[in-house]
Amino acid sequence: MNTINYVLGAIVLAIPTAVQAQPINGIYIGAGAGTNWRTQINENGARGGRLDIGTEVGFVGVASVGYGFGNGLRVEIEGNYRSNPIGTTAVQGPNGVTIGSTSGSLSSYGGMANVLYDFNLAAVGIPTVSTYLGAGIGFAASGVSGIAGRTNTGTVANAANVSASGGGFAYQGIAGIAISLDQYVPGLALTTEYRYLASTASELSVNFNNGTTASRTNYTPNNSNQSALIGLRYAFNTPRPAPAPAPASVAAPAPTRTYLVFFDWDRADLTDRAREIIADGATNARTVASTRIEVSGHADRTGGAAYNQRLSVRRAEAVAAELVRRGIARNEITIQGFGFDRPLVATAMGVREPQNRRVEIVLR
Repeated sequence: MNTINYVLGAIVLAIPTAVQAQPINGIYIGAGAGTNWRTQINENGARGGRLDIGTEVGFVGVASVGYGFGNGLRVEIEGNYRSNPIGTTAVQGPNGVTIGSTSGSLSSYGGMANVLYDFNLAAVGIPTVSTYLGAGIGFAASGVSGIAGRTNTGTVANAANVSASGGGFAYQGIAGIAISLDQYVPGLALTTEYRYLASTASELSVNFNNGTTASRTNYTPNNSNQSALIGLRYAFNTPRPAPAPAPASVAAPAPTRTYLVFFDWDRADLTDRAREIIADGATNARTVASTRIEVSGHADRTGGAAYNQRLSVRRAEAVAAELVRRGIARNEITIQGFGFDRPLVATAMGVREPQNRRVEIVLR
């Protein structure tokens, strides 16, 4: 695990600080693979006998498709597979004979429905990284491959083999870290996760035969797993980086004066201070004999893109209406909204920045 930590640390340092982890807004897919540790099975059978299975470190793979709501909350469905090679198996039959095995594997597979929440770390100075927690419920079944043994007691041969059937309710907890790779592919992130998954009611059966009589004993051990994974996640509708603004034409005249009107979070109504600034702008528009007044609305980076676009237009319309009330002809005013695409202060998605909730009045 130390090697993994060093690699992840190097990746974080290599990512430009201008790239920021964005909340997922829409459909995404993900996949990961890693190592799995399974709790040892020690069970007494309902009809006598005993089953002890110890496993070694094995493989885990998951794939998921989900939907993000743009505020850190996500839901997803997941398919998973885990397989652990057998360390030791001891099967004690009804006649007291114990048969051992060191071959085979024990697996678990199923589907889960998960709810997760992403925590943006831009507020603590790590804009490229987000952490997340989640939980899920679903179904898991067990599979068995090659667990069998044979021994001789005197002249009597004893044999046993283990099989699996059925499945049952499963639940899991998830803790992870996502590192933005937007500078390479917008929407792509590297993930590393810890998962705990457990299920009940997967039935293991042992068929025991001593040459003259055969018996079958069923066990229902808990399926308890701890996993560490590394994977990739891709969000389909992540905004592409805004193109660099075109250089201003040399012949274009500089604006005479610019006024900034600020708004409360998620509001488009004017404060008393905002009205004072608009009144000053209206007075100067007449003084300098401006030929055009540009009113541009903006929003901070909380909420979805479509909602903030509408909000920025409403803010611009509120300022334009106040200019008209102050004596400016409506045909002298142009209105436009930019949503959160042109922040005055660069922030990560989800950060409330007062200076980005504004309308700019430009007198030309």
